Amino acid sequence: MRILPHALSAMVAAGLSETERKRFDNLVFHDEGHGYDAFGLQREFVAFGRLLTSPFYDKWFRVQSSGHEHIPSAGPGVIVCNHSGAVPFDGAMVWTDIVRKSEPPRVARPVADHFVPMIPVIGTVFARGGMVGGSRGNARALLEHGELLLIFPEGVPGIAKHFSQRYQLQEWRVGHAELAIRNSAPVIPAAVIGAEEQMPQIGRIPIAMMGLPFIPITLTPFPLPVRYHILYGPPVPIPELYRPEMADDPAAVREAAGRTRAAVEALIERGLAERKGIF
Repeated sequence: MRILPHALSAMVAAGLSETERKRFDNLVFHDEGHGYDAFGLQREFVAFGRLLTSPFYDKWFRVQSSGHEHIPSAGPGVIVCNHSGAVPFDGAMVWTDIVRKSEPPRVARPVADHFVPMIPVIGTVFARGGMVGGSRGNARALLEHGELLLIFPEGVPGIAKHFSQRYQLQEWRVGHAELAIRNSAPVIPAAVIGAEEQMPQIGRIPIAMMGLPFIPITLTPFPLPVRYHILYGPPVPIPELYRPEMADDPAAVREAAGRTRAAVEALIERGLAERKGIF
């Protein structure tokens, strides 16, 4: 799928205020000389994506967020977050929140499971907005360029969990910790409260389709208008606690991942205690 930059610019001009459009002029963007970065991100499409997600962000999920001061304004960083909801609207809302609230504006680069880039059309659209396939080489290259990664260590098991398991973290993959140690990058924990209730999952059909490992069976065909709460916590000081060569030590990597998991769990507990209701 190819949308010409001038067409995107026209759509953005019609939908965003002049102040919002000017923000994207300051967006950190490594243009490879043809309007895209090495992974397919397109500046105009980021602004267009912000426009497309706004109705969900403002009107449907009515996102409230806090802790943006913990997101680095420059340089490498790894945001780790819980994952849920049958359909990954939580990832889109965190991406939108960071684009809208960071100063100067930054794009969090979602690191997706291997099958996502292969989904027709959707894989290309997500890449234009900053998503990258979940290979170690991709993530390392982005951190070396001072980018901000968005990683959901639970992966598919997070969004696939049964409703009875809501807000219980699934297996916490350790790759983000290895990357952070090796690249001396801080890890910023984040939590999304609300997505667990958006599409209660009661089962699944074990049929692979378009790269998806299964088809979820949910109580509703479309997300409920739950209120999202996104919380960012103080960085886990990976560079201060671990030397880069310790990335080759499995015990050190597991320990670091345990620290990030505990930080996310603490934010989940805080978010659940503070919210006044699901809607």
